[in-house]
Amino acid sequence: MPATVTLTFNNPLNASCQVGDTAYYLSSTASSGGFTTGAHSNIVEIGVITSITGTTAAPTLNFTNSMVSSVPGGSYILFSKDNKANMSSALGYYCEIKLKNTSTVTSELFSVGVDAFESSK
Repeated sequence: MPATVTLTFNNPLNASCQVGDTAYYLSSTASSGGFTTGAHSNIVEIGVITSITGTTAAPTLNFTNSMVSSVPGGSYILFSKDNKANMSSALGYYCEIKLKNTSTVTSELFSVGVDAFESSK
């Protein structure tokens, strides 16, 4: 049965989080190599974000037709975009990327992918 759920955060949301995105939670995580990890099978859908209110310091996500009645405290919250509305490729003439590893243990980067194409002829 769909429920109304409200999640309030102590920190700003990711800049690309917006109304219409689908939010999920992961209640159990572990630490591996200085990174937080979790099993894909444990991800639970909260629902589609219907509104975002509050300041950037303490934003609130609202879900009108949530798949769950509550989200356990301390859960890892993530979101995904609706790929029907967000199916565009990179635009512009250049891109600058900064990769930063804050882990205190040795880590390796195995791959970096780029979506590049010639668009101005």
